Amino acid sequence: MKSFKLSVILLISLITLNLSGQSINIKTGIEVLKQQNFKILEGKRVGLITNPTGVDNQMKSTIDILFEAPNVNLVALYAPEHGVRGDAHAGDHVDDERDARTGLPVYSLHGKTRKPLPEMLKDVDVLVYDIQDIGCRSFTYISTMGLAMEAAAEHDVEFVVLDRPNPLGGLKVEGGLVEEQFISFVSQFKIPYVYGLTCGELALLLNGENMLKKSCKLQVVSMKGWKRKMIYEETGLQWISSSPHIPHPVTALFYPVSGILGELGYMSIGVGYPLPFELFAAEWVDAEKLAENMNKLNLPGLYFRPIYFKPFYATGQGKRLNGIQVHIMDYAVARLSEVQFYVMQEIAALYPDRAVFDYANPQRFNMFDKVSGSDFVRLTFTKTNRFEDIKDFWYKEVDNFRKISKKYYLYKK
Repeated sequence: MKSFKLSVILLISLITLNLSGQSINIKTGIEVLKQQNFKILEGKRVGLITNPTGVDNQMKSTIDILFEAPNVNLVALYAPEHGVRGDAHAGDHVDDERDARTGLPVYSLHGKTRKPLPEMLKDVDVLVYDIQDIGCRSFTYISTMGLAMEAAAEHDVEFVVLDRPNPLGGLKVEGGLVEEQFISFVSQFKIPYVYGLTCGELALLLNGENMLKKSCKLQVVSMKGWKRKMIYEETGLQWISSSPHIPHPVTALFYPVSGILGELGYMSIGVGYPLPFELFAAEWVDAEKLAENMNKLNLPGLYFRPIYFKPFYATGQGKRLNGIQVHIMDYAVARLSEVQFYVMQEIAALYPDRAVFDYANPQRFNMFDKVSGSDFVRLTFTKTNRFEDIKDFWYKEVDNFRKISKKYYLYKK
């Protein structure tokens, strides 16, 4: 018995040692800025766009770092979706306020105002952006960044991006470009759905390819040690929820898997259950049959397992749902955004009377189109319920975008 207890104690010690000794492989932009002793901010009045994900490698907030730095004059904060301290729920308006810790004014960029107004910038010489993105076009932080860059250009304010990893890595590019009439806060720029750039590289591209109304005076503080092939778990960095439904870095990988279909509220995608974006389920689904159909497609790097659960909130709250859990077996070859379209296809094959655009609420079609970047996906899919019929559209701009975006790469494979 003593020997068993000792073995357990040793095992726990080893696990604890491994976790506490995990090495951080990269330095984010805020770390590099600290190393440079904030030189690029000296003598300037600084505004900071950030949220709880803006931290250094020791988990200290960029707000507090800049506020305490003796040679930095931090004068204002700007709140994206969820607020600078993360106390606003998804979609909630964020109000202007005072930051309780620093006393600085906090201007909302997620409410009636999404682009900084002149009065928000009148006492600012440089805007600094430090937010962890998730690499998917419909996530609103990059919209906030781009609109703030436009405002900075219009009011002769410098713009600095403190770069951070793309959790999806820098190699995946999927999805069509946004068409002009579908530009919105969830598809603000004409880029693919999965765009394969860090926020710093994206800022350079937006500025350099005239995707903004006016280009700004831009500087990116690059990371050290990040490689394009890295997903977030390989960085050694701690993860802070970038929104309430992205609790873990792996969740960012699944966001493009189901996020477009999720806009319809047609079936659960796992939001409201501990596996957000990893599921497709409804009361009327035969889990075994759907899993079988999906696995017969032999989609590269993916496996589909039957699952049964009751969501705690959101679509299907409190009901027993049946469906599939998506397992990414080989991330390098998996095509993430295709999955939801193949699910729509196989649902229509199994349940013709529940084909997605015949059964879903038409009032949600507008948001589906905005997130897709076009109504072509919906209108074409409605006719035959086959991904093959929209596949060329979904990928036709990918190669050209890769070619253009390579000009702005800051990091190698």
